[in-house]
Amino acid sequence: MTLKTDSKKAKNLGVLELIAIALGGMVGGGIFTILGLSVAMIGPYTPLAILLGGLIAALAAYSYIKLGVYYQDEGASYSFFKRTFPQSEFAASLIGWWVIFGYISTIALYAYTFSFYALSGFLIAESEWMRKIIAAAVILFFALINIWSVKGMGKIEDVMVYSKLVILMVISFVLINNSNTTIPSLVSENPSANWLSIFMVASLTFVAYEGFQLVINAVNEMENPDKNIPKAIYSSIGLAIVIYVVISLGAILSIPFVDIIANQEFALAAGADKTLGHWGTDLVVLGALLATCSAISGTLFGASRQMAVISSEGFFPKVLAYRKGGIPVVSIFSMAGFAILLVFIGNLKVILEFGSVTFLLVSLLTAFANYKIRDKTQSSLVIVLIAMVGLFFGMLLILLFEWQEQPEQLIFIGGLYGVLTLGAWLFAKK
Repeated sequence: MTLKTDSKKAKNLGVLELIAIALGGMVGGGIFTILGLSVAMIGPYTPLAILLGGLIAALAAYSYIKLGVYYQDEGASYSFFKRTFPQSEFAASLIGWWVIFGYISTIALYAYTFSFYALSGFLIAESEWMRKIIAAAVILFFALINIWSVKGMGKIEDVMVYSKLVILMVISFVLINNSNTTIPSLVSENPSANWLSIFMVASLTFVAYEGFQLVINAVNEMENPDKNIPKAIYSSIGLAIVIYVVISLGAILSIPFVDIIANQEFALAAGADKTLGHWGTDLVVLGALLATCSAISGTLFGASRQMAVISSEGFFPKVLAYRKGGIPVVSIFSMAGFAILLVFIGNLKVILEFGSVTFLLVSLLTAFANYKIRDKTQSSLVIVLIAMVGLFFGMLLILLFEWQEQPEQLIFIGGLYGVLTLGAWLFAKK
């Protein structure tokens, strides 16, 4: 059985646009940020951890797809949980607050990464305030693009996403072709990483895959949701895994580990300059800028619609539900504003880790909702249970990593969750 959404809107988004939106949300700041962190922790096992992270994402996507086809609600994880457990308003409000601010953190992450690459060739690159200003400007720019036109945004997203895919694959294969070592040599030269560290990094990479959920937020503007939701999500995750693994292979085979670790925020650009020369650096920078721009645009598109749904049901201020021509104008500007605020008060690493924990937690709750109505969604009990176990332990591993490495960041993340939980409780009570 499928619950249809009654919508008379023009269906502007086909499967290619949906894949572009998902890949736009995935292939952004995440891969550029986790590369340096992963190499610092597990060295040559980085591609393996990234592959495992993709498999965790695919398991999480299973429940999103089943519930997305069944409910066909642009509220996505929030609406899935609320409609599956209608008696618990606080739980619905809580998951709504968590997932929206998880998306806000990823927008901030992508914008922050954009600023590192945009300024990488200039003398002012070391200015923290200049990076924050550039990050804020790019968020505001794509907020305006999203308000301009759904179809226009979709076409721009197509161009950015498919261009960046070509550029990133060219860069990766050129780096591999210019490699000066092999994986067996790297493994023999570096101390073996334990499986706990590999799974810990795999969990941290989850934020680099989280954009697949954005497909469901576009259900009211897509053609044939029953077929296009699974097509777009599984295709985008598969493509993202291939891209990430090839990029990481190219990086570790051609760029010395010391350079990757020293230049974590723009490791590919720093390494390409030494390996491929100036043109290689320019190509990497172009690919990174396209990647982060499309990620910001795609995330704003999908998450703002989810925010509007939550607002219309009273768990955010009602004004955020306002739409003009079907476009949630106030939600788009509000998300952009909070992302800009997070850019100015946070740092790259804490934003990455907050986003990873949040999406693992929300994905776990979504899998639990699917478990509850698995007969209606025609879901496999085995797959749902494996996904729930994997997501739970992934979340615990990130918290363990924070506790061991930087407990003060864990306090900051805990503080954010405290504020979000208080806000969710107040609106649920009201």
